[in-house]
Amino acid sequence: MRMLLADQGQSWNEEVVNKETWLQGPLKASCLYGQLPKFQDGDLTLYQSNAILRHLGRTLGLYGKDQREAALVDVVNDGVEDLRSKYITLIYTNYEAGKKEYVKALPGHLKPFETLLSQNQGGQAFIMGDQISFADYNLLDLLLIHQVLAPGCLDSLPLLSAYVARLSARPKLKAFLASPEHVNRPINGNGKQASNPVC
Repeated sequence: MRMLLADQGQSWNEEVVNKETWLQGPLKASCLYGQLPKFQDGDLTLYQSNAILRHLGRTLGLYGKDQREAALVDVVNDGVEDLRSKYITLIYTNYEAGKKEYVKALPGHLKPFETLLSQNQGGQAFIMGDQISFADYNLLDLLLIHQVLAPGCLDSLPLLSAYVARLSARPKLKAFLASPEHVNRPINGNGKQASNPVC
């Protein structure tokens, strides 16, 4: 969400909730599903990361040019979330014992995204269509995280590697990725991979 907002030139106010405040209970009790993020857009309150991303996609014109592209963007985003679920399971339940096998299987999990890129202007555009979508930001986030987990994980995937470099070089996004607000934010809440990549 932050990368999308920054790259699209949007301003936002962020309230960072520390563990102590969260454990006090009232904020958690006020959240629809008892979890963050919580997103305010005027009088609209949203929960769930992907609902927020889709809202931003619709609001900012980042959801494909038509219904067909929108459907394909959804396919990409759901694929990103499938891999993110595997990653979260590793990080929070099986990091020490499972990392080696996870990294070994990672190229196979990333291959569908390489395939999608190859089918869209030879991998020289975005993940779907010729305009950036909310799914591009979600995929980029996941790929940057995986480059911290397993440097070189994109070495056998040249289109994805170039895609990460190309998106990360977008001026507003590049500035955000280099900002202290991004660099100093832990990737995971349990301290695994405690520093963000600087691109």
